[in-house]
Amino acid sequence: MAMWVLHYLLVTFLITITYGIDAASAGITRHYTFHIQLKNITRLCKTKTIVAVNGKFPGPKVTAREGDNLQIKVVNHVSNNISIHWHGIRQLRSGWADGPSYVTQCPIQTGQSYVYNFTIIGQRGTLWWHAHIQWMRATVYGPLIILPKLHQPYPFPKPYKQVPIIFGEWFNADPQAVVQQALQTGAGPNASDAHTFNGLPGPLYNCSTKETYKLVVKPGKTYLLQLINAALDDELFFIIANHTLTVVEADASYVKPFQTNIVLLGPGQTTNVLLKTKHIYPNATFYMLARPYFTGQGTIDNTTVAGILKYHHKPTSNHFNSSKNLPVIKPFLPPINSTSYAANFTKMFRSLANSRFPANVPKIVDKKFFFTVGLGTNPCPKNQTCQGPTNTTKFAAAINNVSFILPNTTSLLQSYFSGMSKKVFTTNFPSTPVFPFNYTGVPPNNTMVSRGTKVVVLKYNTTVELVLQGTSILGIEAHPIHLHGYNFYVVGQGFGNFDPTRDPKQYNLVDPVERNTINVPSGGWVAIRFLADNPGVWFMHCHIEIHLSWGLTMAWVVLDGELPNQKLPPPPSDFPKC
Repeated sequence: MAMWVLHYLLVTFLITITYGIDAASAGITRHYTFHIQLKNITRLCKTKTIVAVNGKFPGPKVTAREGDNLQIKVVNHVSNNISIHWHGIRQLRSGWADGPSYVTQCPIQTGQSYVYNFTIIGQRGTLWWHAHIQWMRATVYGPLIILPKLHQPYPFPKPYKQVPIIFGEWFNADPQAVVQQALQTGAGPNASDAHTFNGLPGPLYNCSTKETYKLVVKPGKTYLLQLINAALDDELFFIIANHTLTVVEADASYVKPFQTNIVLLGPGQTTNVLLKTKHIYPNATFYMLARPYFTGQGTIDNTTVAGILKYHHKPTSNHFNSSKNLPVIKPFLPPINSTSYAANFTKMFRSLANSRFPANVPKIVDKKFFFTVGLGTNPCPKNQTCQGPTNTTKFAAAINNVSFILPNTTSLLQSYFSGMSKKVFTTNFPSTPVFPFNYTGVPPNNTMVSRGTKVVVLKYNTTVELVLQGTSILGIEAHPIHLHGYNFYVVGQGFGNFDPTRDPKQYNLVDPVERNTINVPSGGWVAIRFLADNPGVWFMHCHIEIHLSWGLTMAWVVLDGELPNQKLPPPPSDFPKC
């Protein structure tokens, strides 16, 4: 064969391979439609009407690959306003699609629709979506699964099957009425009536044996369980009797694998675990259980949801298998206030930090912030008796003693982008507490919070270190803090008050876990770092829903960079109007 022919074939082959790689990297556009509708559903022997997506509870699974573009049209057929947040998606230069009402958009009103248009860049793993207005996410939620790019393997053994398991809370009452009553009276909210696995409460609740989540597995297989805590107010322990789990991912970021019997997830967090089933049929079924972790002073739903892990068995002529006749093995969970277990489990998480999945931890910090997070009080209105900590106060929550007030006639992002922000928010959010105190010691006598719509402004590409310090005001408890639009590295954590001289010396800057939601330990602190490389307005809040309702939130405004690809584009033409 002539040399020029060989050269031509080689060049053609290389071009073809390169084109295939580029095509696989670029991804495809995937279209979904979410119809927000009412649905009648029966749980705990009570039938009620809920808001759901496409008639499903939980809602439909959204699946994509890293690099794909998602265009999800949300059509609102109910009287409630609605917006959807794609929890954990970076939304690089697509902040208009982030979803929190009055932060990045006005909500979608009755009879209106909006297309959430975003591209998944540099992310793969388990995330989720949920309503982000009032307490609508009690029933409006579902999994968002990002597969690796084509031909890209997992950094762990390929699972036989992937199974999403979403933890939720069930209210016999209307969740909107629950929060409205709490805000009006100043009291803590009524607790939920059950916890659920994929919308099902299970056999430990009254009248619910037929509404039990069952996972049927084959012997000798490896399953990837995609655990999502969609509960409104509860952190949850999770266990499967007589089975060890291997944690491989947290908040859609791979971690160094480690084994555990019990997993703890705060509201908003996701964790992927490998379940390696027994090689021989065990002649038993196994309970999967979830129950709260809580150290605060309020009333919570301290009940246990149970599902069933059942082994598939091929019947033979000599074996008549019935799961009804098999013993059910029940595991034991830690006490509800097991802070030591929570702390030890959290410290197990480490990034892979290798050449394929590096840990790009900011080593040099441009801006340092110290935020207290905790509860407080507001005064009771005149001529009203309240049911807060006293009959003259209401429960509140704050960051650096600022209880956040959402606008209600526009969104923060719209006002910022249009140059009208001075009428909507101020840029004087305190970088440290205005009145320092012994944060985890005896609380101050004055527990009143200030109220306002205050933000922090960051220049593009600022490296940030943020210490989140829990307080003892009205009780010590953990706070799962979620940052929209970013992942961050958890470089340190501890109990008591943060020591700015001693504690940074113990930071992990080599392989800290990368997350979007982190628990501020009960009676302690956590330090995170991130690079402000995503222009827009980004919400940061406690993912315990009542704390969000009480004002435990703030926002970061990240300015445009100088280059065209460092600027936020204008909003889409179908952007919702207030």
